[in-house]
Amino acid sequence: MESYDFIKMQKKLGKYLDENRFHHTLGVMYTCAALAMTYDCNLETAQAAGLLHDSAKCIPNKKKLKMCKNHKIPVTEFEQKNPFLLHAKLGAYIAKEKYGIEDTQILDAIACHTTGKPDMTLLDKILYVADYIEPMRNKAPRLPEIRRLAFWDLDECVYEILKDTLGYLEGEPEEMDAATKDAYEFYERLHRQRFGKEN
Repeated sequence: MESYDFIKMQKKLGKYLDENRFHHTLGVMYTCAALAMTYDCNLETAQAAGLLHDSAKCIPNKKKLKMCKNHKIPVTEFEQKNPFLLHAKLGAYIAKEKYGIEDTQILDAIACHTTGKPDMTLLDKILYVADYIEPMRNKAPRLPEIRRLAFWDLDECVYEILKDTLGYLEGEPEEMDAATKDAYEFYERLHRQRFGKEN
């Protein structure tokens, strides 16, 4: 298993993120580590995904589109209209090219951390949940409940986050990515299979 120099990576990353984003990123890294301990996921892998998940976040939107074009990263029509979403795909590219991450598990988790996707891996779920619940987050509804659930039942936590995200985005349907809808439908089916239809 590869070992990562997190201090070196943090110093480098700090040059590309604004202060709030950098502190959020550290919060996600530590929350990923805590969830990895809970669910028996490799600690270093989880921390690397958490640390680098937003490495492309502070790149201006026009530059995001240009970089995707230059590096042949596919862009959907929805992403073309909402280029802020591209920081996930672009972040996976940057993690590989600028930080030397070869582990496809980490790169895949970074690539889907914004929208989620059906049937996520353990690492995908850990990063997706950590990004939502890390200590600096304070705007999402039901955060205390969702934070407790994260350490009790990860699949159910993913379902609840997707449900709240979809509820929030329903008021802004033009901001809803198809991947989020697909992820919600998958985890809603799983929820029904596990707990029965009355829930």
